[in-house]
Amino acid sequence: MGRQPMRLALPSRAAVLAAALLLACAAPARADTPYAPLPPHNPYAGPDGTATMHGDTGSSDATPLPGPKPGPLTSDRVALQSACPTVLVGSDGYPVALCTTIFGLTPTVHLLDPADGGSLAELPLAKGSLLGGVYAYLDQDDRLVAVDGERRLLRIGHHRTASGAWALTVDSSLPLAGAVPDGDAVTGISPDWQGRVWFATGNGVAGTADDRTGTVRTLALPAGERVANSISTAPAGTAVATTHATYLLTADADGTPRIAWRRAYDRGPGRKPGQLSWGTGSTPTFFGPRTGTDYVTVVDNAAPTVNLLVYRTSDGTPVCSVPVLKAGGSGSENSPVAVGNAVFVASTYGYPYPKLPADAGPAVPSSGTFSGGLSRVDVRADGSGCDLAWDNKVRSAAVPRLSTADGLIHTVLRRPVIPGTDATSVLDPYYYAEIDPRTGAVVRTRYTGAGFLFDTLQMVGSIAPGGVVYQGTTTGVLRITAE
Repeated sequence: MGRQPMRLALPSRAAVLAAALLLACAAPARADTPYAPLPPHNPYAGPDGTATMHGDTGSSDATPLPGPKPGPLTSDRVALQSACPTVLVGSDGYPVALCTTIFGLTPTVHLLDPADGGSLAELPLAKGSLLGGVYAYLDQDDRLVAVDGERRLLRIGHHRTASGAWALTVDSSLPLAGAVPDGDAVTGISPDWQGRVWFATGNGVAGTADDRTGTVRTLALPAGERVANSISTAPAGTAVATTHATYLLTADADGTPRIAWRRAYDRGPGRKPGQLSWGTGSTPTFFGPRTGTDYVTVVDNAAPTVNLLVYRTSDGTPVCSVPVLKAGGSGSENSPVAVGNAVFVASTYGYPYPKLPADAGPAVPSSGTFSGGLSRVDVRADGSGCDLAWDNKVRSAAVPRLSTADGLIHTVLRRPVIPGTDATSVLDPYYYAEIDPRTGAVVRTRYTGAGFLFDTLQMVGSIAPGGVVYQGTTTGVLRITAE
């Protein structure tokens, strides 16, 4: 399936072609790289930057790997007939994608060829909810760890068969059905520093699972609180953001979860257009200038302007609440990007998702335009507060990824087919883009395609070794690299 990538040509009109070629051939102005440190490496996860959807178990959305080298870029589309929100890369260099088929909505794991992105092997999983099974990670043995629709914690490895072909196999399976009630589904998972797998469900159950012993322990969060995003782990504990509050959870020796602290936030009058639930759209992000996990941050759902909230990881003390995304639509379904003292937030307000979770509820207001927006907030060196460094209308259509190696933010832009408007259309063009984090200026772009086939749907890209960017779309994966 999809073994023949399609090389994309730039638009054919001479003026557009000439301008695009000049831009593609221009070397981007590489920014300084003061962004450090990344969260500490989790010994039970794969390589930093590519082990989880958000790069690492702290969900920094940053990577120590550089993006494509300066010069002309190529963009190839690998058609998988699936939306592919998760593309991870193990220590062996093989990308593993967790996708959902367009027809049937079946979660499917693909092993991709590092040479061209084509699918080497695939493995369908039991179907669950729309968000269930979206989040996964690679463990220290390059196995994909995910929970399927039958509430089984799976470790999926890729192996050579006797004939030399690749195969994906379920190497281990631990039932969670006794811990996860019927009608509920696991939304987020992440390993801790003891080798246990933390999980959180849509209906607000948090737990630990140790598939070495078969031990599963759970904690019910307050009634009415849902978990619509993934979770993050650091040596100090596990961060979970519900539709009402942010938590740091720890575990007893036997794995029983405990609440270390809870901080409520302003969830606004309802789900904003361009979001998938009523509450924060953030997977909590650990970051900080000393340990890499000094702070944890989320974006609230306040109306009309959302705030970036930063807490001290140790005790949940608020550091700041800063209004963000003021230049465009103020709402975000994306996890903040954060390294050192710098935090970046991208707007998804008004983004036209083709499908919403069954329990999403009505939008308030009922509709909105996708204006875009990107903000940078800096935590003061003494921890006394935060300052908005810049705020612009970058129209990011993917979760941005910051490279500490090249000092650039990597994302995809969705531009209106009618210039000068904020209208969205099924004909909109998409551009891979690099942004200078010092100023928010776009320094390099590459046209990837137009229309539904190329919609990146606010999914996150992953930078692989060799400067290759894998970006999920509604129908497969884009592979972007230097020529």
